Amino acid sequence: MNFFVELKEGLGISWDAIRANKLRSGLTTLGIIIGIVTVTLMGTAIDAFNRAFLQSVSAIGADVLFVQRFGWFIDSDEEWVKAERRPQITLAQAREVERQMTLAQAVAPKAETRASVKYKNRSSNMVNVIGTTEQFLLTGGVIVVAGRFFTPGEADGGRPLCVLGANVATNLFPDEPAVGNKIRLGGAALEVIGVLEKQGEFMGPFSADNEVIIPMQQFITSFFAQPDVQIQVKVTDLRLLEDAKEELRGVMRKIRHVAPADEDNFGIDQQEMFIKLFNRVAGRIAAVGFFITGLSLFVGGIGIMNIMFVSVAERTREIGIRKAIGAKRRTILLQFLIEAASICLLGGLLGLAIAWPLTLVMGRFMPARMSPFVVAIALLVSLLTGVVSGFFPAWRAARMNPVDALRNE
Repeated sequence: MNFFVELKEGLGISWDAIRANKLRSGLTTLGIIIGIVTVTLMGTAIDAFNRAFLQSVSAIGADVLFVQRFGWFIDSDEEWVKAERRPQITLAQAREVERQMTLAQAVAPKAETRASVKYKNRSSNMVNVIGTTEQFLLTGGVIVVAGRFFTPGEADGGRPLCVLGANVATNLFPDEPAVGNKIRLGGAALEVIGVLEKQGEFMGPFSADNEVIIPMQQFITSFFAQPDVQIQVKVTDLRLLEDAKEELRGVMRKIRHVAPADEDNFGIDQQEMFIKLFNRVAGRIAAVGFFITGLSLFVGGIGIMNIMFVSVAERTREIGIRKAIGAKRRTILLQFLIEAASICLLGGLLGLAIAWPLTLVMGRFMPARMSPFVVAIALLVSLLTGVVSGFFPAWRAARMNPVDALRNE
C-alpha cells in the first residue's frame, strides 16, 4: 500500500477515534495545553527581555569606549578595594584625552549624581543628574526630539541650561511643553532647552529617560567641585575600535603618570563586554526556565502515553482484524502515532489560543509579541511530544500477533 494512502487512512481512523472519545481526548490534552502555554509565554518573555535590553543598551554605542576609575565588571572585594584606592579621573585629564587622541571623533567627560527636580508644585525624585559637554550628544547616543542640545559656548560657560529625559519631562510637564520653562535643580534655576527621545526603561531608575543633562561647569558649581569623571570616547571608525582602545590606554597611562611596570589605574569598557555578560546570564536563566516549563510537557507526555496504552488495549480486536486482512506493522504503527500526534497538536493549538491574549497583556509591561518563530517552535514541540509519547503504545500495537489479538474479548 502506498505510504500516502496509509497516511490518509491513518488520519481518518485517528480522528474517528478522537471524536468517539471526546471527553477523554480533551482531558488528555490538558497537560499539553499547560505545557505549551508555559513554554510559549516563557519564550515570549525571554524574547521581550532580550529586545528590551538591546533597545536600552544600544544607546551606549558599539563604537564608544568608556574610561573610569571603576570598571564595569569587578569580580571580588579585593579588586573593589584596589579600584577604590585609584586616583580620581579629573576634568583636566578628560581634556588632555580630547587633545591627544587621534582616533577619536568625540570625547565627552561625564559626572553623575542623584537629586530632586522641581517645577512649581510638581517634582521628580532620585533623578540622574549628568554634567557633561556638548560632545555628549555624540558619545551618549542621545536624540533630542524637542528643542536642542547645548552649544560649546554654553557648555564651557556653565550656562544655567538643561536637557530633560523623556520621563522627567512627562512628570514635570504633563500638560505643557517643557522647552522654555525653568526648573529647580541643586538650588539653581535652569532653563529647559531640550527633551530627549524615550529610550525604554530596562535599566529602571538608571534609564536615560530618568535623567537631566546639564553643562559640566554648572554641575561643578551646583554639586561637586572636583567630580570623579567618566570619559566617553567615540572612535572615528568602528573598524579601528581596538586600535583606538590601545591608543586611549597609552594616553591615559601617560597623563596619569603610570609607570611602565605598573598596571592600569583605570578601566576601559565597551558595549560588547556588557552584551556578552548579559547573554551569559540570560542564557542560564532561559535554560532554567525552559527546564522547569519542560517538566509540564513531560508530565503531559506521560499522560498521552498512558491514554494511548489504554486505547491500544481497548482496540486490540480491531488491530487483530486489520492485521488479519493484510495491514502491515508500519500501518498500525503509523495509525497510533498519528492519533497521539493529533491529540498533542490539538493541545498545542489550544495552548497557543490561550497564550495569545496573555501575550497581549504582557505587552502592556514589556515589548512582548508572539513571533512566528515562537509559534512554530510551540507547534513543533507539541508534535514531537505526541510522536515520542505515542511511540511505545504504537510499537506495542504493531507487534501484536493477529491470532492473539482476535481472541481478545
